[in-house]
Amino acid sequence: MPNFVVNNVAQANGDHEVHQTGCNYFPSNYRDLGWHPICRTAVAEAKKIYSKSNGCYHCSNECHTT
Repeated sequence: MPNFVVNNVAQANGDHEVHQTGCNYFPSNYRDLGWHPICRTAVAEAKKIYSKSNGCYHCSNECHTT
């Protein structure tokens, strides 16, 4: 089960990206979301912090929508 984090710094479009530990685009300023079986539960957890959260295109592509 992978560990997920949410980037505290929003992208240009306002999204806060959710990344798995080990992602090549892992942020330096993040909040830990804990261990999740799938990215959808990690993104749901991130949305409790940042309503505009989205999966990383590279490591959580199935949850990447914008």
